[in-house]
Amino acid sequence: MTADVRKSWTTSISDVEEADVFIRGYSLGDLIGSVSFASATYLLIKGALPTPGQTKMIDAILCSVLDYSLKKPGTVAARYCVSGNPSMVAGLATAMLSAGEYTLAPDSAGAFIRSTYDAHRKPGADIDECAEVAVDEIRAKKLRVGGFGHPNFKFSDPRAQKLKSIAVEAGVWGDVGDWYEAVHRAFIKRVNKPEMPINEVGMMAAILTEMAFTPDEMTGLALLSTFPGVVAHISEELQSKTRIRTLPDDIVDYTRDRKELDKDLAAAGWSA
Repeated sequence: MTADVRKSWTTSISDVEEADVFIRGYSLGDLIGSVSFASATYLLIKGALPTPGQTKMIDAILCSVLDYSLKKPGTVAARYCVSGNPSMVAGLATAMLSAGEYTLAPDSAGAFIRSTYDAHRKPGADIDECAEVAVDEIRAKKLRVGGFGHPNFKFSDPRAQKLKSIAVEAGVWGDVGDWYEAVHRAFIKRVNKPEMPINEVGMMAAILTEMAFTPDEMTGLALLSTFPGVVAHISEELQSKTRIRTLPDDIVDYTRDRKELDKDLAAAGWSA
């Protein structure tokens, strides 16, 4: 008699047989050369084949955060890492671990959009009036608004606006995106900062919320988008043969407070 053994893992993502690999039920051999990387990415994450419009949007998102030169902490960290440990894997891991609350990751913006939409967007009500109520609550609770502002772009982030135009064309723009823009209008009015734009991470979050991605999945896609740029930077660093990058002394303010060890040990109660 066969014992009833509880399975430790359950997955519908992929399955490996002796002569084939199946991705969400489709033969990997059939997928290769038949669907784009963007389509396969959507399939893996959402569990269904995308429409042409959804594929176009994911393709655009995967191109939206390709690189930001040496102004992105993860890129600089990766290059420093491989100057001491010349490994592509180590550099990529370092770059990914540098993404989060203040850079690249759209999960906080996605969670913000979802929660405020569900709480304040009233069917049939004026969207701007609903947004003003939401912003007043946000400011009263001193909550952080994800996806607003950028150190370089003022009034408009061209990357964000390009993503929106593609979303509209692809048929994946809707009330959630309109809501986020209404919240933005109300927010910059309340804080009197008309120069504060919706940045590309915020727009990405709005579009992906509309497409029913979770905040965590959004961040995964943003990291996937930045991978090619990080690979290029790490490769350039490795080929430069630069070893052990350090900060030049002229950009560091050292606190040169010299102390006497014997005197301070005695003051701390240590005997000679």
